[in-house]
Amino acid sequence: MKKFNHLAKVPLFGLLSLFLLGCASVKDVVYMQDVDPLVKQNIAQNYEMSIQRDDLLAIMVNSKNPELAMPFNLPMVTYQLGTSSSAYGQQRVMGYLVDNTGNIDFPVIGKIKAEGMTRTQLTSMIKTRLVEEELIMDPIVTIQFLNFKISVIGEVNRPGSFSINSDRITLLEALSMAGDLTIYGKRDRVAVIREENGKRTILFHDLRSADLFLSPFYFLQQNDIVYVEPNSARAGQSAINQNNSIGVWLSAVSVLVSVVSMIITLNKK
Repeated sequence: MKKFNHLAKVPLFGLLSLFLLGCASVKDVVYMQDVDPLVKQNIAQNYEMSIQRDDLLAIMVNSKNPELAMPFNLPMVTYQLGTSSSAYGQQRVMGYLVDNTGNIDFPVIGKIKAEGMTRTQLTSMIKTRLVEEELIMDPIVTIQFLNFKISVIGEVNRPGSFSINSDRITLLEALSMAGDLTIYGKRDRVAVIREENGKRTILFHDLRSADLFLSPFYFLQQNDIVYVEPNSARAGQSAINQNNSIGVWLSAVSVLVSVVSMIITLNKK
């Protein structure tokens, strides 16, 4: 009976160990652990996205005289949404594509260097050109991004590419759109991959630290890719392929049956 009592403590000790490990792992999961509660923080940067090559811009010009503004506005296009049986049309203004030299071809004015400028800067430039060239004396210019998207891959619940309606999105917002990290995602190894000016930069972030807000990549840009690295548990699972996983489970069940049989036998003694 003493032998049985000694063996019976093993499962209890194992459960206790798992519980303690579970408690210890909280520090690896919780976001922004070093943030002081109820303390107002200054926003480190007033961010506005810069225009890049291959951006598609909706540029709309208005005036008290609609006829003067008409040559500068592209027509609306209708595109189909849904299946053929339940499809419906939606209208969207055509956009100006920023070419591989960073320019847009704007009516009457001609080539305009847009790459590297913000929406505010490009809006001001077009308004100034319209007035200086005496094309429209009271122009109202609005610019929107039509193809702003980011991608989130790795250990998230809903990986994929996401279209962004505004021109400002944070790393945390992007992860939220992807359904947040899975339990297998490394909170301290979240990478943002960015390509600009012919160069690629990869910066890793630790979601557990408030230093996240100080990152120059905290505000995402057009075509940024967010990658969540898997932890060692997920990497270990990948080593078990479809062919040998059945054998592993059968071996585990066999060991479990043997242990239970031994305990029952000792109990009878």
